[in-house]
Amino acid sequence: MPQQSPLDVPEGDPFGPHNLPYGVFSTSGDTRRRIGVRIGGYVLDAGAAAAALGSPYAGLLGRPSLNPLLAAGRTAWRDVRRALTAWVTDPGHRPAVEPHLLPLEEAVLHLPYEVADYVDFYASEHHATNVGKMFRPDGDALTPNWKHLPIGYHGRSGTLVVSGTDVVRPSGQRKAPTDPAPVFGPSVKLDIEAEVGFVVGTPSELGRPVPLAEFEDHVFGLFLLNDWSARDIQAWEYVPLGPFLGKSFATSVSAWVTPLEALDAARTAPPARDFPLLPYLDDADSDRPGGFDLHITVSLNGQEVARPPFATMYWTAAQQLAHMTVGGASLRTGDVYGSGTVSGPEVGQRGSLLELTWNGRDAIELADGKRTFLEDGDTVTLTAWAPGANGTRVGLGEVTGRIVGSR
Repeated sequence: MPQQSPLDVPEGDPFGPHNLPYGVFSTSGDTRRRIGVRIGGYVLDAGAAAAALGSPYAGLLGRPSLNPLLAAGRTAWRDVRRALTAWVTDPGHRPAVEPHLLPLEEAVLHLPYEVADYVDFYASEHHATNVGKMFRPDGDALTPNWKHLPIGYHGRSGTLVVSGTDVVRPSGQRKAPTDPAPVFGPSVKLDIEAEVGFVVGTPSELGRPVPLAEFEDHVFGLFLLNDWSARDIQAWEYVPLGPFLGKSFATSVSAWVTPLEALDAARTAPPARDFPLLPYLDDADSDRPGGFDLHITVSLNGQEVARPPFATMYWTAAQQLAHMTVGGASLRTGDVYGSGTVSGPEVGQRGSLLELTWNGRDAIELADGKRTFLEDGDTVTLTAWAPGANGTRVGLGEVTGRIVGSR
């Protein structure tokens, strides 16, 4: 019997040829950073494979970052993906391709792109409603603007870190409602936000808004994102200008970026809108549904605690991009924006500990004890999948981080 090739991916593998997410890797024996493409349990050195095959895309793929490929634009993204698909599926390419595969566990994964700007949104009606009920129990859960525009804020791009990076517990000012004065010290309400991130490829011109219809011309792909949050620091600082130090210490992102083209079968219509939208946000007549049917799992110390459904998000990624640029802000290659916490209507679908414990009122029972917010040594992992064509699943990898003590 002939030896099985690493390219013979078992049927049903969420990282088969229908997926092919991009990352950047090195190895313990070779610290050069290279673009890798995940296929099953292996990483393909895409640049080396391209060179071996005499591909015209060797220049784009033989780089230490995805940024040149991101900047090349939608036509190049499509053509490179088609070439990669042929390389891993056509038996005639195997002699050239197989020498450039290595087991996933031997790869050291890095942040796959150079981050330009970072914006985080607040797009889940269920999350926003829960937060409003907690902190404005006598008022409307949603602010008057919430269903008219995607609320967002600018974050710190320098604190985006790749999955697996330890998260240092932040320190800052905090003041409980009953405290006479603020105190300084490590956050005691450290939390997560299970999100989906999007990375911009093609830049845009300063002063020119990007319309809904151009979303796929500018956004290369998506990935899992955990926006770590210090709720006590945030609660004291956020009025009147919003999150600052409570959000700026770390945002963990997956090492793998799934191209939008791999998620065609996961497209879904967003929830019905309650109010007419202004023209630049109105997607009622769009050719393609703007939502994505992504199934996220949140685990704390290896124990599942929630399954947030991304299909419930009120605002789509295309609407967020349109709103982000409508005032004239330009896009840059490597811009990242997060969806905001993903939460569904059920208790077990909430994407933050703030909601799961109702601000610390209801502890989560774990095998190693109870939790309201994160303790030092805790590890949080997000995983996700999306429906693919012909009954397949598209894996979105994972994003994980462990909490270490403050400095």
